Amino acid sequence: MNSRRNFIKKSSLITIGALNYNFSSLIKDINGVDISVITYSFNPGSEDMNVIIQNCIDSKSDNIELMGNHIERSLGMPRSNRMSANWRANASMKLFKDAKKVFKDNGINIFAFKANCIDKNNTDEEIEYAMKATKSLGADFLTNELMDNDSVDRVNFYAEKNNVNVAYHTHSNNFGSNVKATDTAWDYALNSSKKNYINLDIGHYINVGGLNTKDSLLDFIKRNHKRISSLHLKDRQAGKSANLTASDNQQWGNGDTPIIEVLQLMRDNSYKFTATIELEYRIPEDSNRVKEVIKCFDYCKQALIS
Repeated sequence: MNSRRNFIKKSSLITIGALNYNFSSLIKDINGVDISVITYSFNPGSEDMNVIIQNCIDSKSDNIELMGNHIERSLGMPRSNRMSANWRANASMKLFKDAKKVFKDNGINIFAFKANCIDKNNTDEEIEYAMKATKSLGADFLTNELMDNDSVDRVNFYAEKNNVNVAYHTHSNNFGSNVKATDTAWDYALNSSKKNYINLDIGHYINVGGLNTKDSLLDFIKRNHKRISSLHLKDRQAGKSANLTASDNQQWGNGDTPIIEVLQLMRDNSYKFTATIELEYRIPEDSNRVKEVIKCFDYCKQALIS
């Protein structure tokens, strides 16, 4: 059934008008495995909330990890970093509760929120804001880059105060994160608070190379499945440096990351965490990001029905 959507900006919040959409066509799970999408897949930069919602509808994505820069501008946050910190410190959580309803009315669940304001350079007020926004959006997890132990301790205080689960993400040795994806990278975070979880990027893990192999990845998932919030799915090459002109991110099936084996491991063991599509490879000239997300969904489907 076709939908008629009327997105209206009112008091710095996009609200929804008449809606007539068949949500049964949106993807729920495949053989018991939930396939979700991080909204970074649709646009690595800032984007209006209504565009992200349309991208989700067009790709039949019903469960998302929402990037902060894909909602905050739509809710009135200024572009200046200094002014952004002040806005976050004083933002009404009603904005986020209303935004949650807009996503929900379009059949989209926000399972995680990546606020991108939890770092050494961010204020305590911004960290508390991230916790409250996560709860107001109805998300199960706040996701963030894994930091040094002192910074993790700082976040632990606010996570426990606000009863929010924090899932930490690592990159490979070729990216900007200070913490490399190894089997022991999350040890301190997991041991320091029961509110901490693993947001495991299987592509970054494989890209580290060395001791990080397909077998070690599968074993890591088996040993830690109860503390994994979600997986990021991408196909990177083992040990290969990434750069702006020749990324090692491959169209799925052409790299070294065992996406199929990981998905089948989740299926065969009835793991309850979600597998999140993160589109990072170069978009073919005759395609676009929504089309490529759909291709990634299809790749997952073929892996899980075989």
